Amino acid sequence: MLTPRQLFLRHQAQTSDSPLLLEIERAEGVYMYGPDGRRYLDLISGIGVSNVGHRHPKVIQAIQHQLDKYLHLMVYGELVQAPPAELAHALTQTLPAHLDAVYFTNSGTEAVEGALKLAKRHTGRMELISCHRAYHGSTHGALSVTGSEGFKRSYRPLLPDVRHIEFNDFSDLQHITERTAAVIIETVQGEAGVRVPENNYLQALRKRCLYTGTLLILDEIQCGFGRTGSFWAFEQFGIWPDILLCAKGMGGGMPIGAFIAPQSIMAGLRSNPVLGHCTTFGGHPVSCAASLATLRVILEENLLAGVAEKAARFRHQLVHPAIRDVRGQGLLMAVEFDSYDVLKPIIDRALEHEGILTDWFLFCDNSLRLAPPLTITDGEIDEACAALLRAINYVTGH
Repeated sequence: MLTPRQLFLRHQAQTSDSPLLLEIERAEGVYMYGPDGRRYLDLISGIGVSNVGHRHPKVIQAIQHQLDKYLHLMVYGELVQAPPAELAHALTQTLPAHLDAVYFTNSGTEAVEGALKLAKRHTGRMELISCHRAYHGSTHGALSVTGSEGFKRSYRPLLPDVRHIEFNDFSDLQHITERTAAVIIETVQGEAGVRVPENNYLQALRKRCLYTGTLLILDEIQCGFGRTGSFWAFEQFGIWPDILLCAKGMGGGMPIGAFIAPQSIMAGLRSNPVLGHCTTFGGHPVSCAASLATLRVILEENLLAGVAEKAARFRHQLVHPAIRDVRGQGLLMAVEFDSYDVLKPIIDRALEHEGILTDWFLFCDNSLRLAPPLTITDGEIDEACAALLRAINYVTGH
């Protein structure tokens, strides 16, 4: 009989020539466990997914409760089902009053696709603007507004009429005009290496969009659901979106995403044509039950209150001659080194010898990603930092 590793390599489609090949049998809290019982501390939360930790008991309970009722029943938006309806209501309660209509998807990239269509439908315009080094997903529309030519070159032609601007560059805002349907932007840039808006940049962007009648789409697929210390990252910058995107951390480990907009904008998908946007599995009842439980855990267990302090604990300990900078917003952080050639052996050493799972960023490969579950304890932070410093010392000889 073939082992899971052999089956993985023989039959499962690969995304690179060097998969991590770490075999995991179970997970709990901030830890994952291999078949041999070896423990790994997860410092990246499945790339921003396990915000409340792996297998949070209340999320598991909600999933089990829904499993006893029903699974998929009908394509999205036809039948009244309590899980998506209650989740939609709960989400709107965390948002400004105008964001009162939620369209559920299966993933973040699907949320992007729906939002781009909605912006074009509502404005009647064609042009889309996004940022250099932005990451919005891998499907054709989402890839079109992703800001890296290296990721797009092999798949052209993509969507026409897409322009890229520099994040935090005020002069580039002039490119937003009356022909721009939407600007799609990460509230905090993730794959660029955690770039935070500076000097009221988002306020200037919001003002420019209002002036030109352009919709502002905030992508909080990675930085939402408490990751930065507020439930939504945009709350910290005194602005609001016309369309909001979420996924990753909203499912507690289950696949789900959403785009959220005012009813007046979302209504454009109802007619001319009917079913202007459609999905079979969007709003799946089990995923929605898990997401509602996740939302409640974040709020009821007051996880937001500890984010800033935990981030500061990482910053205080991650001091080393090889570390050039520690950037971040809440528990979305980047630890910068001189180069990928320095960073990659540190990541490998941390995993193989210290049991610490980390990563780098797609468009910033000299920076180590830190995005642990919001539930991580002070003791677990201390354990992780000590292990990372040992790995850095070993690789750099300091």
